[in-house]
Amino acid sequence: MKKSIILRSFVGMIAVCFSILALTIAYFFHTDIETKEPKEIIEQCEIYTYTYMKRNVFVISPKNIEENENKKYILYFHGGSYVAEATQNHWTFLENIVKDTGYTVIMPDYPLTPKYNYQDVYNMVEPLYKEMIKTIGSENVILMGDSAGGGLALGLYEKIAEQTVELPIKTILISPWLDVRLQNENIQEVEKQDTILNKEALKVAGITYAGTDGMDSYLVNPIEGNISSLQNIKIFIGTDDILNPDCHVLKEKAEVVNADVEIKEYEKAKHIWIIDHNSEEEITKQAYNDVVEELKNS
Repeated sequence: MKKSIILRSFVGMIAVCFSILALTIAYFFHTDIETKEPKEIIEQCEIYTYTYMKRNVFVISPKNIEENENKKYILYFHGGSYVAEATQNHWTFLENIVKDTGYTVIMPDYPLTPKYNYQDVYNMVEPLYKEMIKTIGSENVILMGDSAGGGLALGLYEKIAEQTVELPIKTILISPWLDVRLQNENIQEVEKQDTILNKEALKVAGITYAGTDGMDSYLVNPIEGNISSLQNIKIFIGTDDILNPDCHVLKEKAEVVNADVEIKEYEKAKHIWIIDHNSEEEITKQAYNDVVEELKNS
């Protein structure tokens, strides 16, 4: 037992060191971190890229869609600890979503830390959302994100709920990062099964994302936001994910104020397992099908 604890501590220290090193390299040697179009050719969808606030916005839409077909749009925020760009897995996952639902996905290349912080991110995504609902109507907009992108999606929801802005018809969060401080005492137990995430490494990324004034802001930690207006929030989370305990805290808070938050929990599932398109595990296929069904029922 003692050897296991020592080994885990050592691995955690190494992960933190690599995180700090990666952030330092990114700061000094990259003027910016940007998401690029996928390396693999996407044959099932059309990809259109436009510039918004000096950032790219990717529009992934079905081929040969008819005028009378469903016109729903998914505003999707990718994960990556607010540090990393969208991966090939993200692109493939979204291609499959578009193909299986007939919806169009809009994925902004939002600013990433360490060059930018949460204020820069919301300065881009908030007006983008408002323009979307003005153009296509809130009844046609689904808010969605994974990991850090899930936290961003919920934070944006809470922010626009404070205003006279129409809310999305549905919000789907996959393994959302709801509190960058990771102070939930139940994380320690889940951490024994989580082979994907490292708490200390995540906290380093969270500090840089929060900047000098955001560590106590609900925009950084949406678990602290006003959740009384939350409606039609669907959370997909695995039991072997250190972000799991905070999802249950959010659910408990929602029940107190009669907000609509539903958790779909999957035993032994790891962090963002749903977007692993190479997985042949039944739990991944089932969760993906559940997400598609949830989207179709929007």
